[in-house]
Amino acid sequence: MTARFPVSALHWTVLVPAFSVVLLALTWGRVLPVAAVVVVAVFLAVAVLAAVHHAEVVAHRVGEPYGALVLAVAVTVIEVALILTLTADGGPKSAGLARDTVFAAVMITCNGIMGLCLLVGALRRRVAVFNPEGTGASLATVATLATLSLVLPTFTTSTPGPRFSTAQLTFAALASLVLYGLFVATQTVRHRAYFLPVKPGGEVIDVSEDDSVPPTTRAALFSLALLVVALIAVVGLAKVESPTIERGVQYAGLPSSFVGVVIALLVLLPETIAAVRAAARDRVQTSLNLALGSAMASIGLTIPAVAVASLWMSGPLLLGLGSTHMVLLAITVAVGTLTVIPGRATPLQGAVHLSLLAAYVVLAISP
Repeated sequence: MTARFPVSALHWTVLVPAFSVVLLALTWGRVLPVAAVVVVAVFLAVAVLAAVHHAEVVAHRVGEPYGALVLAVAVTVIEVALILTLTADGGPKSAGLARDTVFAAVMITCNGIMGLCLLVGALRRRVAVFNPEGTGASLATVATLATLSLVLPTFTTSTPGPRFSTAQLTFAALASLVLYGLFVATQTVRHRAYFLPVKPGGEVIDVSEDDSVPPTTRAALFSLALLVVALIAVVGLAKVESPTIERGVQYAGLPSSFVGVVIALLVLLPETIAAVRAAARDRVQTSLNLALGSAMASIGLTIPAVAVASLWMSGPLLLGLGSTHMVLLAITVAVGTLTVIPGRATPLQGAVHLSLLAAYVVLAISP
């Protein structure tokens, strides 16, 4: 890990999160002119880069796989807040927003981020090498959570439409929390070695082999605070941009569900950049930890949150996927399984995953 902590309070990675939050406070809840929308978009992009920097500082201090977990959980917690805010403000038309955003996050992480990182890693070293035990456990948990939370509601009969009854939603929420908690314990305590980067021969890379000096505890804590601030700015500014996004989607004649795709793309930018940079440094396992960990956190934290929020929110909570999306989810799990089993991937596997993401985006635009 090569991230360095800025010694000056005037460093851009310190100033940008602060200025972005100020901009967020000034623009929240207001109708913005075109010039202001452009300024917000610029600060949103730079705040993403600042978040990536601080995530790498924290990851360098705590080591793997804790670093990937910190970024995944931080982004997802704030993503959940964004989903709840948009759902509360949107009324009946936002009944499927949580489903659309969570499924978009699964497709982007399991096909987009994973495919891009495998492609980068394989092009750099001919094959991308990772630990199939840890990656397989991650993929299995994501597949289970996605099926329980997004597929079963389409087939249940207790309530009309693709939705759970109260008892079913309670079970899905509790199952999501339990599975995610067990995975975190497996990743960080009992089988931590399964989630560490590996060499081409399969042996685990000892983090002590990294000759760069890690940041101090004080620097890491300061970066953690700035990471949270930057992520709040990213998600908040994405919310500020959402009316413009919605108008753009409507003007282009796209389905309203495409808003969830755009929101997921914006929210997952920090993890995407961090994952690709890790793959470029021959840390493909770290990239996969970020990708699959983000998908898992997105489901495991969002579903319980919206389940609780549904107690006071009016209107139905639609969670069940349509037939097209279920087919995409099924082939994503099948292809992901075949990718993970060997513990190594060529550029072909990366391209296959990226083609699935492209298919998802095309079908989101033209169902």
